[in-house]
Amino acid sequence: MAEKRTGVITFKGNPVTLLGSDVAVGTKAPDFRVVDNGLQPVTLDSAKGKIQLIAVVPSLDTGVCDTMTRKFNQDAAALPENVAVYTISLDLPFAQKRWCGNAGIDRVQTLSDYQERSFGLNYGLLIDELKLLARAVLVIDADGTVVYRQIVGEVTDEPDYSAALAAVKALL
Repeated sequence: MAEKRTGVITFKGNPVTLLGSDVAVGTKAPDFRVVDNGLQPVTLDSAKGKIQLIAVVPSLDTGVCDTMTRKFNQDAAALPENVAVYTISLDLPFAQKRWCGNAGIDRVQTLSDYQERSFGLNYGLLIDELKLLARAVLVIDADGTVVYRQIVGEVTDEPDYSAALAAVKALL
């Protein structure tokens, strides 16, 4: 049974429970298995040797998630190819692909945790009450260590984009 953590985040002002263990900065990033828009598996090792900027959102079809993914897509255009930029949600891959096409997303790779929820559980970001992922941003260095992590305290708020990008740039 997954660890339950309370008092970490709220959704529209109401406390919610996160499932899974907390992942601290300085620890090895846990593995995960998600799928890309073509239903192909993607794991932590899929970007082995690269810096990974991972934006985690509840659903691309909401305003804040849309804004967040577009912002990281814009910022990622200035990053070198040794930086993998992902947005992970529980949206179905077909919906993610449609959304990316409509939004002109070309640098961020959207990934779905719908099959196993291994990302949400392994990173302690699955909201028990909603069965959605909490809003968060992680930066994992080329050696697989978590160097930055922000779990946004209120799910409907945006993350600190500048801090996340500064963490990536510090690794370049």
